Amino acid sequence: MPSKAVLTEKQAIVEALTKRIQEAQGGVLVDYKGINVAQDTELRRDLRTKNVEYTVVKNTLTRFAMDKAGLSGLDEQLNGTTSLATSAEDPLVPIHEITEFANKFGDLFTVKGVFVDGKVLNDAEVAELAPLPSRDALYSKVLGTMLAPITSLAVVLGQVLEQKGGSVESAPAEEAPAAE
Repeated sequence: MPSKAVLTEKQAIVEALTKRIQEAQGGVLVDYKGINVAQDTELRRDLRTKNVEYTVVKNTLTRFAMDKAGLSGLDEQLNGTTSLATSAEDPLVPIHEITEFANKFGDLFTVKGVFVDGKVLNDAEVAELAPLPSRDALYSKVLGTMLAPITSLAVVLGQVLEQKGGSVESAPAEEAPAAE
């Protein structure tokens, strides 16, 4: 039986993992057994720039934390070498980055399981979400689509003004009414 200090330390790890999983928008469990130190360093650097927390985890402690967080559907995947990538900001970033890395290295680095907003995803759902860009990229595409007609109108009006012999810079400014 483990000593009281060891037990207390493990309980603290489980509590921290549980909090991390509950606060995460999305997360990915990974089998990392085939990558070397340089590849791992590259992955960690890339994930760090995208605000994704990536750590090697102990299966038993992670199983306890997942169960406490309501994600018991991932218990079967918690065997062998396991690491966990989570993001509290954007659920798609860890999925996209890890699956891209897994595709790059094939069987050396594999995705074991994925969760988004407290729900365990199956392989088909992961395959659907992985190619999607991040939330910020989607927002900028929508904003660009919304601004395109306004920008086009401004360009056309500027060209009409130039054809009439004027220019945007020389257009008279509207005068303010005189104060009484």
